[in-house]
Amino acid sequence: MGRVLVLYHYFHPDNVVSAIHYSHLAEDLRARGWDVVVLTSNRSRHDRSISYPPREQWNGVDIRRMWRPNFSQESGLWRLITAKWMVLAWSLAALRKRSLPNIDVMIVGTDPVMSIACIPFWKLVRPRTKVVHWCFDLFPDIAIADGMLKESSPVAKIIKKVCAWIYRKRDRLKTYITTARHATCTPWAVVEPPAPVSVDDTERKALFGDTNLALIYSGNIGRAHHFDLILELARRLRDTGASMAFAVRGNGIPALKQAVLDTDTHIRFGEFVSQDRLEKRLSAADIHLLSLRPEWTGTLVPSKFFGAIAVGRPVIFLGSPKSGIAQWTEAYGLGWVLTPETIDRVTREVAQLPNDPAAAAALRERCFRTYHEHFSRKSVMDNWDRELRAVVQS
Repeated sequence: MGRVLVLYHYFHPDNVVSAIHYSHLAEDLRARGWDVVVLTSNRSRHDRSISYPPREQWNGVDIRRMWRPNFSQESGLWRLITAKWMVLAWSLAALRKRSLPNIDVMIVGTDPVMSIACIPFWKLVRPRTKVVHWCFDLFPDIAIADGMLKESSPVAKIIKKVCAWIYRKRDRLKTYITTARHATCTPWAVVEPPAPVSVDDTERKALFGDTNLALIYSGNIGRAHHFDLILELARRLRDTGASMAFAVRGNGIPALKQAVLDTDTHIRFGEFVSQDRLEKRLSAADIHLLSLRPEWTGTLVPSKFFGAIAVGRPVIFLGSPKSGIAQWTEAYGLGWVLTPETIDRVTREVAQLPNDPAAAAALRERCFRTYHEHFSRKSVMDNWDRELRAVVQS
């Protein structure tokens, strides 16, 4: 085996989804025989009052938390300052050869932004350490899509040159010319029930009231997401007895609530639930909603997709047909891709679903089966283990 160092901004016990994924990654690599050390921050993502201890052993994983200032992460300026702080701290960690000896491979994430900027210093100080970048969010493309950077700006060009040394050749990553080894390791669902989950009547009643068709948008909603066509779909389904709920958190909530009209009485808002309640929440709906602005295509993957199909629920994806989510949805028959051109057909087919229980059951079973065949935590982690072995031996 070997020794793995994981660098990510947030980690166990933080409940932000990416922290859960990186915690699972470290935990499962340890279970497969790897020696795993994590360098993370001592701060919580969503609760600034929480500060975690500097050192912890968790399921065999050595967690080492680096102090950082308690800056708000809702402000772009403070997030940028935080990113510089973490990159500098991680870079200097390369010099700690006594406390961090014999690092065979280092896994670097994408939070904070430009975390990969610490890699050149690591390669200078420890040239034998192999580097893996798990690319959740693609920079600087994500900043360009968000309007924070102009593609032609000098800053964007400099960042692209740095990224070209690290990014893989895949989809948008093909714009960064590199011969690095690459593999697709998707996120997985936080909750993985052993069978398609039946509807939790209590949760359903609380979220949707009395309805014959329940649609839910569950998770974060922010700059990368849009909802105009989702609200239009809800209004078209109003007379069918359908109900829609948003159980969300994020900086997109004010705009969403403002867009919901007084006449949209079948559109509701629910609280964001903890992980121990997540299975009941996800199984309360018949269909899950997710979105990604077209200009963000290729820069990130909405993890809501995996949570939905893991509990055996189809999805309605509002986004570019060229995105991975859209292609998986259509290739495996997991639901619908919502665009201005398809909204009439989607409305008809979704409205018909309560009238065809056999078709609805077959759709749920197909979603569940596809998840376990292609996207489950075990299948993705088996791939991680194979790839890391190959990297270390190369």
